[in-house]
Amino acid sequence: MRKILIFGNSGSGKSTLARHIAGKEGLTHLDLDLLAWLPISPPRRRPIEESRRRINSFLREQNGWVVEGCHTDLLVLLRYEATEIIFIDLSVEQYIVNARNRPWEPHKYKAKEAQDANLEILVSWIGEYKLRSDTCAYQSHRNFYDTFQGNKRIYTENQVNKH
Repeated sequence: MRKILIFGNSGSGKSTLARHIAGKEGLTHLDLDLLAWLPISPPRRRPIEESRRRINSFLREQNGWVVEGCHTDLLVLLRYEATEIIFIDLSVEQYIVNARNRPWEPHKYKAKEAQDANLEILVSWIGEYKLRSDTCAYQSHRNFYDTFQGNKRIYTENQVNKH
């Protein structure tokens, strides 16, 4: 059974690709944002140990899965379980176009208006992808990809229509 990690910048199409693969192959889809963030406003990261417990629980309950996210500190907790990884490495301009066109994510926002209210903050953050040094930055993703020992792919353009 396939166990796939999909990662990249916000707006890369991780969720769209993960939902597509999960639906096509009957795999469970998990968005790491659900484990990374406390459900409060303003958002704040969950303690890493709490996220680790939730990931371990997910792994015990699922045989085949597609997990997607940008938090490398959480992706590394899944690396030895994953059968493959996909790094979505688009241009910053394409990430921003995708972010502006994303549908409402009800698992993250109570209303489309709440999501839209955060859009310019997200676009600014996306634009700093290759400059940042955090766990969601390009260099962190690149290092994760380069050190992964299993099957791996880099996508440099949107993929859903190609699967």
